[in-house]
Amino acid sequence: MSITSTRVQNILQQFQRQRILVIGDLMLDRYIYGDVHRISPEAPVPVVHVQREKAMPGGASNVAANIRALGGQAALCGLLGRDAAGRELREILIKNSVITEGILDLPELHTTVKTRIIADRQQVCRVDWEEKPRLDEPTLDGFCKRIAVELKKSTGAILEDYGKGVLQQRVADVALSAAKSSNIPVGLDPKDYSLHLAGLTIATPNRKEAFAAAGLPETSPVADPLHDRALLEAGQRLLTKWLPKMLIITLGPQGLLLLSAEAPPHHVPTRAREVFDVSGAGDTVIATCLLALAAGAEPIEAAELANFAAGVVVGKIGTATCSPEELLAAVTNHG
Repeated sequence: MSITSTRVQNILQQFQRQRILVIGDLMLDRYIYGDVHRISPEAPVPVVHVQREKAMPGGASNVAANIRALGGQAALCGLLGRDAAGRELREILIKNSVITEGILDLPELHTTVKTRIIADRQQVCRVDWEEKPRLDEPTLDGFCKRIAVELKKSTGAILEDYGKGVLQQRVADVALSAAKSSNIPVGLDPKDYSLHLAGLTIATPNRKEAFAAAGLPETSPVADPLHDRALLEAGQRLLTKWLPKMLIITLGPQGLLLLSAEAPPHHVPTRAREVFDVSGAGDTVIATCLLALAAGAEPIEAAELANFAAGVVVGKIGTATCSPEELLAAVTNHG
């Protein structure tokens, strides 16, 4: 580990001066918590006795929530339906001080909702309601204008792609062009591998996404990621394809692999002490990385902070976030 507690404190102090714009697919995450004492007589499935329910920001909304939790300012550009779920998500975001002026409401769109049923700290199943938006040219024009306006106010941007239709090529082009004009870092959490995305500061695919985006068959991990030839080849292909200044491939229990054209590969081992739920861990990584880079952190520092933050959130149930105090404590306790 190269980052110190003192350095972390200095970077965290700069977080509150950053305004990060998150562009992408907005979702509402619902959690139904209960316990199981019997199997249904109707089918071989558990009967969950519901104890409580909770709604949280999901998708790109969760990235914004992570930025806010870390002390940064967060703004969103995305699409919501004019339905109960859309209104509920907007209310949650406003309550959490996320800037929502860049969100476009569409009367014909059904807001994406993911409902997870949790029994005895285990996810029993997930139920999704979703559809891809159909944007006509005037609507797309208006959405792109909102992106350009919001980016002028920001110190960093994140393209958060969940494959639900928001991050189209034109949207990406507008965002990358505006970010370049303002000389601010821009990150990508990828899902659509056909987009042309030259000009990224950072991309954060997971292992499966990295192989898919590189056009390679995924192989089994080896003990040391620095000796995983297939993984390194996938990373090199993505450096050529996306031309990011840095590439972070998240590796679950193996931590992170940091790649760039200017330095040798660097492995950051996982910092998780206990893993209860990996939902949203990738959102935490891209949020922490981009926020840290905007605050002046070096690439390795940003990667290590993201790894510690991810280690915090996977120790919680549900789509979770990490606070500055939790992040500093994680670094301090490890040291």
